[in-house]
Amino acid sequence: MAADSEGMGVVIMGVSGAGKSTIGEMLAKAVNCSFLDADDFHPQSNKEKMHKGIPLSDEDRIPWLNLLQDALRASLVSRKTMILGCSALQKQYREILRSADPNYVPGSYFCVMKFVLLDAGAEVLAARLQKRAEEGNHFMPAKLLQSQIDLLQIDESEGIVKVDATISPLAIVDTIKALFFDIYSHR
Repeated sequence: MAADSEGMGVVIMGVSGAGKSTIGEMLAKAVNCSFLDADDFHPQSNKEKMHKGIPLSDEDRIPWLNLLQDALRASLVSRKTMILGCSALQKQYREILRSADPNYVPGSYFCVMKFVLLDAGAEVLAARLQKRAEEGNHFMPAKLLQSQIDLLQIDESEGIVKVDATISPLAIVDTIKALFFDIYSHR
């Protein structure tokens, strides 16, 4: 938990279609802090690859994650709280984001960066992605969903909080608030 004088970062993570942007925006409003959508930091080349159905490589992801780390660090150093919606599918990617905390000791998992996995079944996620595609609301096609599911690595030792992404968005936000923010309701 972040002390009163520190900022905190909460990464709302999961595969495409889990609800990261929706929940992240709602949570940021509920706790009166900033929200960053990691998708906004992708270079056009990454968006084009995904739009064509080509999974991103580590070479595509690492520079993107470094940009996110820089944005998080600026917030933490300013003693502000930031909500980030980001897939953060692998431990190595989360380590990059954890390293936004200037005091983080790599591999310790103890820092002011917290992670919440929005967890839902593949069929729910596929239906959400199909709906988004029909509405023209995203560059990530449903055919890349399985590659993201395959990439997802969760290590229990990391202390990642799992929340059922099929419950109402308000219930998800309330759950996250109770876990990380209610003790700091003055923020």
